[in-house]
Amino acid sequence: MSARIAVLALQGAFIEHEKKLSQLGAESFEIRQLSDLNKSFDGLIIPGGESTVQGKLLRELDLFEPLKSFIVQDMPVFGTCAGMILLAEKIENDDRSYFGTMPMTVRRNAYGRQLGSFYAEEKFCGKIIPMTFIRAPYISDIGGCELLAETDGRATAARYKNQLAAAFHPELNEDLTVHKYFLDMIKE
Repeated sequence: MSARIAVLALQGAFIEHEKKLSQLGAESFEIRQLSDLNKSFDGLIIPGGESTVQGKLLRELDLFEPLKSFIVQDMPVFGTCAGMILLAEKIENDDRSYFGTMPMTVRRNAYGRQLGSFYAEEKFCGKIIPMTFIRAPYISDIGGCELLAETDGRATAARYKNQLAAAFHPELNEDLTVHKYFLDMIKE
């Protein structure tokens, strides 16, 4: 039986995540409102976008507490870019915090604004993969998390129990490694 993944569809590249899941044989559906949480699912993807906007929308749509509850109760979750910021316990250059479920510190817009966006090929769990960074954060303190990738000496992907976070956008490249890793987490 294939996994069924909920993709937060408030903002960002959520459709690209859905395409990757489909290529791997996983079913997905979009979460846009509270009633969408009535569907059963095995994992959650929080895409990139703007973390402050997503945080505001999550609260306005009454999605914040139920989603945090799913994460705390060991629902596998994968956050990319802004999703990583939402999962981080601390944000170095921002006094806000959101879900705060991964014991790490991240730095928002760590590489600068849109002009600071770049492409790299680095190791993720030992395999070299393409990585697209768009106004990306990085992990300034890995805390209690397991380091999965580094770019230019900075931590850019980590795992903590049921949670996976990446500063880059694996959904914007052809490679399926990171999404496959997430689906394998669900099977564990």
